[in-house]
Amino acid sequence: MRMLHTMLRVGDLETSKQFYTDVMGMKLLREMEMPQGRFTLAFVGYGDEKDSTVLELTWNWDTTSGYDLGDGYGHIAVGVDDVYTTCDAIREKGGKIVREPGPMKGGGPVLAFVEDPDGYKIEILENAAVNQ
Repeated sequence: MRMLHTMLRVGDLETSKQFYTDVMGMKLLREMEMPQGRFTLAFVGYGDEKDSTVLELTWNWDTTSGYDLGDGYGHIAVGVDDVYTTCDAIREKGGKIVREPGPMKGGGPVLAFVEDPDGYKIEILENAAVNQ
């Protein structure tokens, strides 16, 4: 078994695709319109779906307001070589850093948090910490 994807419901598919591709550096892998169900799916990721876990962005056509993210959602994590450089690049592309880069509270790996257009949090974590 392996993880295939994580699904996020988004309020504006074009804005979300732009964020995940231009700001976060993912590739748009495929998109599917489902007229019978009145929704569109866009799959984005850093690698091909056959080899990598990806994000499924789901836009429900009849949704006119944002989603309640609830208190059970935590974050998506992305590993990078340098959190500081990555955050600078994200900021330059218009991304919103909601926790500046630095060590985890109490000491630990360097991390930061970014917020996507729908309010979902993305942890930026140094690869060195992931590979320990």
